[in-house]
Amino acid sequence: MKYLVAILLWVATNMAYAGGCNELYNHQFNTLQGEKINLCDYQDKPILVVNTASKCGFTPQFEKLESMYKHYKSRGLLIIGFPSNDFKQELSSNKEIGDFCKQTYAVQFPMVGKTSVVGPQAHLFYKQLAAITKEPPMWNFYKYLILPNGEQVYAYSSDVEPEASQIMTKLKPYLK
Repeated sequence: MKYLVAILLWVATNMAYAGGCNELYNHQFNTLQGEKINLCDYQDKPILVVNTASKCGFTPQFEKLESMYKHYKSRGLLIIGFPSNDFKQELSSNKEIGDFCKQTYAVQFPMVGKTSVVGPQAHLFYKQLAAITKEPPMWNFYKYLILPNGEQVYAYSSDVEPEASQIMTKLKPYLK
């Protein structure tokens, strides 16, 4: 049954709507920076998705994520952070999270409001990523690289740095 659900989610993820938006991208988020992100607007670009936490041993990866965002944003890369307290290491409010990210790491890449990323309460977007890759986030700073049009989705553990060769070899062919 578990595999049937995963297959059905995969099929649903790859079916296009009449409006031309792949199911995986059919999500809108409000950012901590006060903007709205409609993933349908980015389905033809590579996206790096990261679940974050302000009080984690991997939190210094914010610096590398921001560097990567500054370097590759103009070439089509979107990085999106999803603060989550699922592993009990996130601040209590979106304001606190936003202030921490801005003041400590000068984060400018989009960070959405606090989101659940694992278990039955996980956001549908994260359920789709886990179903496609067969890997839900195991900890904070788990990464998913979504290639344009959902062609491939790759999962990377927390200890894989944002600019690690495993990620960059998959990403670079899609940068303009």
